[in-house]
Amino acid sequence: MQLNRRSLLAAIGAGTAAAALGGCGTGTSTAGSAEGPAEGEITLLTPIYEGADGKTLLEKEILGGFRKKYPDVKVNVDYTTYAQLNEKITTGLAGGLLPDVLMMGVGWIPPFAAKKAIAELPEKFASAHDYEKRVLEPSRYDGKLYALPVVLDTRIVVYRKDHFAEAGIKKTPANWAELRAVAKQLTKDGRIGFDPFSIDLRQCWETFLFANGGRLFSDDGRKVLFTDARGVEALQFFKDLIEDGSAVYAKKTDLGAPTNVQTGKSSMMMTSSALWTQVGQQTPDLLKGDKLGAFVLANRRPAMLQGGTLVTQSASSRHPAAARALVEYLATPESILGAARQRGSVPGLKDLSDSGYVKENKFVDLSLQNMGDACSEGGTAAWMEIREKIKPTLEPAIVGNQSAKDAIAELGRLAEAAIGRM
Repeated sequence: MQLNRRSLLAAIGAGTAAAALGGCGTGTSTAGSAEGPAEGEITLLTPIYEGADGKTLLEKEILGGFRKKYPDVKVNVDYTTYAQLNEKITTGLAGGLLPDVLMMGVGWIPPFAAKKAIAELPEKFASAHDYEKRVLEPSRYDGKLYALPVVLDTRIVVYRKDHFAEAGIKKTPANWAELRAVAKQLTKDGRIGFDPFSIDLRQCWETFLFANGGRLFSDDGRKVLFTDARGVEALQFFKDLIEDGSAVYAKKTDLGAPTNVQTGKSSMMMTSSALWTQVGQQTPDLLKGDKLGAFVLANRRPAMLQGGTLVTQSASSRHPAAARALVEYLATPESILGAARQRGSVPGLKDLSDSGYVKENKFVDLSLQNMGDACSEGGTAAWMEIREKIKPTLEPAIVGNQSAKDAIAELGRLAEAAIGRM
């Protein structure tokens, strides 16, 4: 039977992926020793290092340095996007042809580690550099290290300082009540006060959930926790903003296009730490005029969603020593700083907090200063199935008449079913 992406995801969620993973397994039948010499031809699958500049950075600078250190290793690069990454990985699993080294998102490690598709890394890698403690948590499964962080992308609130000044607002909102009031005050003449919807709805709701003191799952990943009042209130807050007229779902901007804050169509917005670089390229006068500020969302607690890209090793690599060497090299400070600068991302190393790049990028600097408030999505081996259901399940409560309580309850049922199939 042919396995497509959807059926393989169901197999992984149901705990019946053994057949699909037969060509990969734990690597014991086809893989060599990770303790041997780093040599051979390996493949890197990556959703980052985008565009011509990214390709030059990776292939000339980063891999150029890697080749000098490991001349007997040849690295082939398979570029993809995050939109296609999961499909490429699941297709590789189905065919037993998983790339030797993979870059994947935060939350992705438990699902693939649970099925032994990726290899455990030496614990010494976790202390090789001065990682922020919170940064390494998404790299672990069942207490073991499976990945290393390359770049982080946080979710913060960016606002127009000039709009605040014109309205006589002297401080940023400290909780949702203040945020709602400020958003109403700033909404006028076709301008909305707050745009929470121009980032992915899944990530936006998660950020509000965490700021409301909520959690997605229990520590063991077996119990759904977001169906309590904290999760419902987070979704209801979006409905309240829309009812006030200070947020409009249809006015969200596309990824890469000038945002509503840049164009002045919104006074505040939920966005990524990478916006600083985008603004510098598209509307640099906003930076020169010091018109943009940022703060961490807070209600019952401050919370900053921590996404990003991790690097891990296939358990089925025929050249595990070479694969492991590349994983380690891609997570060095020099490689991380290059990738962060190219994407406008956050480097997760304390060693880099005083670098020129961090100090020049105020959104990245803010993010590093608040890593203690960072929260990550995922946390269950069923995450790859659950994550795809969040936006389509919650969206009817935003654009239709479904209640927040009913939407969250339905998402809870879907998540419980996915976990039950593990």
